[in-house]
Order: sequence, then structure tokens, then C-alpha cells
Amino acid sequence: MRRDQFETLVGLALENLPEQFKELMENVAVMVEDYPPKETMERLGRGGGLLLGLYHGVPYKHRGPHYGNIPPDIIVIYQKPIEMICRDEEQIREKIREVVIHEVGHYFGLSDKEMHEIEEQS
Repeated sequence: MRRDQFETLVGLALENLPEQFKELMENVAVMVEDYPPKETMERLGRGGGLLLGLYHGVPYKHRGPHYGNIPPDIIVIYQKPIEMICRDEEQIREKIREVVIHEVGHYFGLSDKEMHEIEEQS
């Protein structure tokens, strides 16, 4: 898939977030990269595994009254690993939606365990 098509799907996933979440999101940049850097994979202990997205920043629930005047948090969506596990454009679209929601969950301070519990309940 061309990068611009992939980025459009990421944008649509962000646009389709519930309004109450979109209204609270500020000072966050969402980017698309082909693959995670090797250093990131090593730091996370994911040498041979796939990483589909990553949140970098101070989670929303941990921001105090003095939070401000700092660079934006960053959500990175990794295009090639997503494409590797999907068979067609519809699967890519759905996987992007899942990864965006997952990383936005980290922005709001949810752990992987909490998000998996929420996913199992829905």
C-alpha cells in the first residue's frame, strides 16, 4: 500500500474515535513509519517480534497542574508490520483501527493488561 493511502486510513481511525476522547487529546502527534528502529525493539525486548504501534510521552492521567510547554507526545504506527500480518486492504484498515485505539489507550494511561481486559469485554 502506498504511504499516503496508509496515512489516510490512520487519519480515518483517529477521526472515528469517540468525541469524548478526541476532545481530551492534545499535544500529541501521530506518525507513520515503515518499521520500528532496532534500538526500540531491543529496549522493549521484542527482538524477533512484531511491533505495530508505539506511544511515547506522559500519559494523560499522569499529567499534573505544571504539565505544559513540552514537546508533543508521539504515537507511531508501523506500516510494514501491519501489512505483513494482513491479507487485504480491509484487514489493514481494521488492524490500523485496532492499533490506533490501543495507542490512544496508552495516551490516556491504560496498561496493556487493562486494554486487553476491555477488549475481551467488548
